[in-house]
Amino acid sequence: MEPTPPSPSPTVVLVHGAWADGSSWRRVIPLLMKKGLRVVAVQNPTTSLADDVAATRRALNTISGPVVLVGHSWGGTVITEAGNDPKVKALVYVAAFAPGVGQSTGDLVGAHAPPPALAKIIDDGAGFLTLSAEGWVQDVGQDLPEEEARLLAVLQPPLAARTFTDTITEAAWSSRPSWYIVSSDDRIVSVELQRKLAGVMNARTTELKASHLSLLSMPEAVAQVIMEAVESVAG
Repeated sequence: MEPTPPSPSPTVVLVHGAWADGSSWRRVIPLLMKKGLRVVAVQNPTTSLADDVAATRRALNTISGPVVLVGHSWGGTVITEAGNDPKVKALVYVAAFAPGVGQSTGDLVGAHAPPPALAKIIDDGAGFLTLSAEGWVQDVGQDLPEEEARLLAVLQPPLAARTFTDTITEAAWSSRPSWYIVSSDDRIVSVELQRKLAGVMNARTTELKASHLSLLSMPEAVAQVIMEAVESVAG
């Protein structure tokens, strides 16, 4: 009998959040690559759930083997929809939204007391939102050097306001093992909400004493959780 060939190693696909791009994973990616993993960072337009899911699916279509799909913040909503691809074997949420069927990100936000950063969102009057520099320094990246937080404020792409009302049609977390990283010092996504979502998903949960940007302030810890998901798929 011919020996069964080894299963291909999972590819890690990283989906960024609002007011960000794929470079937000820049400190996590090298740690995963050192483990010999193939890593793909999606560049989402953050113009609608459909647009971001389409961009993520294009990335998934380039991969033939199993995938561990990771989402930060708004990226959690994206992976909840895009993660229904049969190649996706596990999901990792990093301080992320995870709506259920028929729910929107705005539904989740509205169900909890608003974190401080939400008062620092700027509406351009044309359907797009940004976050003030003070919001970045005080409420999003407060555990990063101030210079870095201000740089992120300058680099932020606008977020379409409609992303708060776009709804999920099929929640990938309901049929796949999930991991959740709670940022216990988060000031833009409710910590209570994060803990509740992790419980609803029955996710394997890790709490980090970090800002919303744990992927930049505590990349080793974030990479470790992703590796746990990878090992569960590979094993």
